[in-house]
Amino acid sequence: MSTAYSLYICQQCGANHNRWGGQCQSCHAWNSLVEEYRDDVPKGLKKLHQGPSLEIVTLDGEFKAAPRKASHMAEFDRVCGGGLVPGSVLLVGGTPGIGKSTLLLQVMAQLSKNYSALYVSGEEAIEQVSLRAQRLKVEKSQLLLASATNLSSILKSLDKKDGPEIVVIDSIQTMYLDTLESAPGSVAQVRSSAQELIRVAKKKNCIIFLVGHVTKEGSIAGPKVLEHMVDTVLYFEGDQNHQFRILRAVKNRFGPTDEIGVFEMVEEGLMEVTNPSAMFLENRQSNTTGSCVFAGMEGTRPVLVEIQSLVAPSPFAAPKRTAIGWDAARLSMIIAVLEARFGIPFVGKDVYLNIAGGLKITEPAADLAVAASLLSSLKNQPLPDNTVVFGEVGLSGEVRAVSQANARLKEAEKLGFERAIVPKNTHRKENKPEGISPLTQKAITSVAQLLDLFDA
Repeated sequence: MSTAYSLYICQQCGANHNRWGGQCQSCHAWNSLVEEYRDDVPKGLKKLHQGPSLEIVTLDGEFKAAPRKASHMAEFDRVCGGGLVPGSVLLVGGTPGIGKSTLLLQVMAQLSKNYSALYVSGEEAIEQVSLRAQRLKVEKSQLLLASATNLSSILKSLDKKDGPEIVVIDSIQTMYLDTLESAPGSVAQVRSSAQELIRVAKKKNCIIFLVGHVTKEGSIAGPKVLEHMVDTVLYFEGDQNHQFRILRAVKNRFGPTDEIGVFEMVEEGLMEVTNPSAMFLENRQSNTTGSCVFAGMEGTRPVLVEIQSLVAPSPFAAPKRTAIGWDAARLSMIIAVLEARFGIPFVGKDVYLNIAGGLKITEPAADLAVAASLLSSLKNQPLPDNTVVFGEVGLSGEVRAVSQANARLKEAEKLGFERAIVPKNTHRKENKPEGISPLTQKAITSVAQLLDLFDA
């Protein structure tokens, strides 16, 4: 016989408490405990499930590759690992207004040409979604629309024999189950709703997109376990003041992680950018102080971006250190290395660093390009034109090698760059492409050799 009881669930971390308290004992958040009612079977009456034995295989056995359903949007398929795998669940997160619904509506319109697709909106009426489809010029597609927040009715529609093959739930925070007393968006509702949708996806072998809200800290709202439950986690990034958007895979069970797709927001929706390097460097001015082109890697794709810096006298006792698109702590480290190891004065000067185009760089290979940009602005002397820079800088001022140097240099050659400042042990082992002149490489082992460019 089941017994009803109540628990207090933290809305921040999902921890269970037997009684209410002002502060969660797990994550120490204040006023985050909400009472929820449970109806579980007592442990003494539970029966073990007598299921079949496990099917055990070896690691070197023959396995079939996971089938893929391509959307024919090259940038989207690249991030997903070449297409969508049946039975998978994908979580798409992003800040409000960044274009998550626009992206998925365009993707679903493409997929509906070959597969039965359903778009379920819990935040907008069908008329609103239809108006967006008209603006995106996809209203003639075979995509089906529905507006609902009750998960029970959605599950009934998905569990039919002729149910849709691909489904979008926009958003998971608006869905609720009748069996739970908590409000939509709570930890229990988000977790239970996701579990039911994942169960249906595996049972019916369909593909489900879950749209997730993002908190002010930049993480997907709801329990952290939500990202562990799904197969793929995609973040749609970008600045609303920039027209460029980045779709980034941070988890993918069926493909590589840290892969990116680049889109441009225009009046008709999102357009794919097939050559991101040319796009990020489109408005770059030559012979400008504080400007340096960095050859970076985003997943398997080489991307060239412009790093801009400005070093100016500070009217305050504590100078500012501001970084947009890069780690501010790493900027402080580069400044400290230049000051302590090479006597470059930054005392009494504000330092501003910007990654042009709205891209966020996380790899340490940008250290040398940042140092070159800072020195160029401080000494008011531009870097040699048509030059790319990459390399990691250590605390003693040494320049260390980075991975995938050949791909970085090849991308620079394609865009017409003639010189490269790289770590000393960077080698080109592959043949030069026909019709492309090889780069003139300046291999350095220390930032001191970088200083020679400005002292000459």
